[in-house]
Amino acid sequence: MDIEKIIPTGFSGCVSICQKERILYQKAYGYADLPNKVLNHMDTRFATASAGKVFVAVGILELVEQGKLHLEDTIGALLDLDWEQIDTEITVEELLTHTSGIPDYFDESVMTEYEDLWVDFPNYRIRSNKDLLPLFIHKMMMYPKGSRFQYNNTGFVVLAMILEQITGMEFDKYLENSIFVPCNMADTGYYELDRLPARCAANYIFGRERNDFRTNIYSVDAKGTGAGGAFTTIGDIRLFWKNLLSYKLISPAMTENMLSRHSGKSQCYGYGIWLKKAGNNYNPYFQGCDPGVSFISSFDREKQILITLVSNYGDNVWKLKREIEGVQNEN
Repeated sequence: MDIEKIIPTGFSGCVSICQKERILYQKAYGYADLPNKVLNHMDTRFATASAGKVFVAVGILELVEQGKLHLEDTIGALLDLDWEQIDTEITVEELLTHTSGIPDYFDESVMTEYEDLWVDFPNYRIRSNKDLLPLFIHKMMMYPKGSRFQYNNTGFVVLAMILEQITGMEFDKYLENSIFVPCNMADTGYYELDRLPARCAANYIFGRERNDFRTNIYSVDAKGTGAGGAFTTIGDIRLFWKNLLSYKLISPAMTENMLSRHSGKSQCYGYGIWLKKAGNNYNPYFQGCDPGVSFISSFDREKQILITLVSNYGDNVWKLKREIEGVQNEN
């Protein structure tokens, strides 16, 4: 597989292509620490932005299978908050499928730059899900619940708060115990930007005015929430897919329900995971994009091919993925 020729000059991150247990192509590029010229490696931990929603979804579905939660349960019954103008009859399932209409603290249909959120609200204050409440709790509903699909970050913040309410644990600790440890994902977690562990790549944003790179430490949440922000490695992502698709995390029936279309038309969505139409089936993928962060991991269920691309420079991993798939189709 001649992948080298399509990797853009200056790409920084990792590329991994596997089929079943066989690695077809795998390589790290660029720098985890640009000023000190510390290279990225295959065991570098990368930020993944919204990709973490898939972990929250699995955590929620685990609680459903344990009988501690139901998809029909409402936010009003689950969380003792003054919801003001927000419909308290929004269900867990509507949150999972981006059909809730809950006001989005980062509405991607009207805002293009995530870092614009922090002009008046310091990002270093965001270290838990409840820290995001002031950014949405006073707003009106975006549309009547259940009436349409619109990607929504707030929905997964609320799902993480539900995880915390039911388990009595911080959501990331719960995900560590219920997903990361059972999957042997030892290099995955939600870390504070000012307390990063070893082997974490810094994320860089190119500034045209000064023609240089700056890190994203003032552009994203100080610590990830239910909406995203997990750090992970290429190897840990492979372990997650392996355990999910071999039904080690949730039952076969629940897994297939998760990977079935529940919302969206041109872009389809299951429970916490995107779906791409492939013949009579859907191929699942999860992705994320923040300033200086880009990530996508997709699984072709028929060909059994897993492609994971991540960049700590915010490179266009979606375009690169399409080009990789084009090379595959030629072979």
